[in-house]
Amino acid sequence: MTKKVTHVIIGLNVGGAELMLKRLVLHSQKTGQFQHRVISLTDIGIIGSDLQSQGITVHSLGMKSVSSVPRTLFRLRSLLKDTRPDVVQTWMYHADFLGGLAAKSVGVDNIIWGIRTTDVSQGASKQTVHLSKLCARLSYYVPNSIVCAAHVSKDYHIGIGYDKSKMMVIPNGFDVEALSSTEEDGLNIRKQFDLSHNDIVIGSVGRFNPVKNQKLFVQVASTLIKDFPDLKFMLVGRDNDSKNKELMSWIKQYDLLDNFRLLGQRNDVPKCLRAMDIFCLHSKTEGFPNVVGEAILSDTTCVAINVGDVGVLLDEESIALSNDVTGVSNTIKNYLTYPKDKLLKKANENKHNIITKYSMEVIIDKFHSLY
Repeated sequence: MTKKVTHVIIGLNVGGAELMLKRLVLHSQKTGQFQHRVISLTDIGIIGSDLQSQGITVHSLGMKSVSSVPRTLFRLRSLLKDTRPDVVQTWMYHADFLGGLAAKSVGVDNIIWGIRTTDVSQGASKQTVHLSKLCARLSYYVPNSIVCAAHVSKDYHIGIGYDKSKMMVIPNGFDVEALSSTEEDGLNIRKQFDLSHNDIVIGSVGRFNPVKNQKLFVQVASTLIKDFPDLKFMLVGRDNDSKNKELMSWIKQYDLLDNFRLLGQRNDVPKCLRAMDIFCLHSKTEGFPNVVGEAILSDTTCVAINVGDVGVLLDEESIALSNDVTGVSNTIKNYLTYPKDKLLKKANENKHNIITKYSMEVIIDKFHSLY
């Protein structure tokens, strides 16, 4: 008998949690064991439209502000009562709170909460911080299980009072085939942005945000350029473009306009990653950093600040000894001295680790067991 699984999430625009939900739903649906439905508390978004185009039922409840929470909760409860899912899986604090209460009130037996954040005090609003503490108290009564995307996330949330007995780690899974790219793909991206085959390109991917810490990347570039004046730097992600006055002011401050390529939001991230010689993760905080796995699967050498579960994805040499400009710069400098065959060997070792432990097939089996 096919089980009905309903997912509740705050919104369906592009983000790590939203993309993981999409991968999980589409891969799981193919097995025929589970029928998935998705509810966005706000609007349909890009991911919601993608899911609808592939036959998944998606509802949007139109929540716009705190004042619309009661109406949203009423609509959510009615929807769950009408559709009677066997499992309700919620994604992140707002959905854990509202989705959990609604599911509990209509008698859903299997409620799975989802935690994506590592340290909510970094970069989150005061409202979200308070909500996380409220969820900690409710965790003893509402969910049956609480899934964290990273071990550091699990440890942090146990520390702020979540029910330890219900918590587990199921990391993000990677669609290996969808994330594959070719050398030609990378060269085509380079051509689009006036980069040659011989240019050494150091890049990063992530929306422009204080937590993603693009400022550190620019400072690292300003340090590296002193010893390697021909280096090129690539920033991919929402608002990483020439219209961003704050970002442009940093680049101009260090006289790096000729060295930077700002690609903005793209729908061909694997190809952009393939265009890089070295990918750099410079976030202040992460849970399970999807983009590191995506870079590895694009055969790109990675350097990362030691945040979140970076250590389960990368070898020790690829992780900065200190989470600052000096630490990141020195790690990159080390790789700039490596012959290409040595870098390729390291990239292949990291890639084998990802495929073996974090392919979607492996991760889906874990969720299916939970359902």
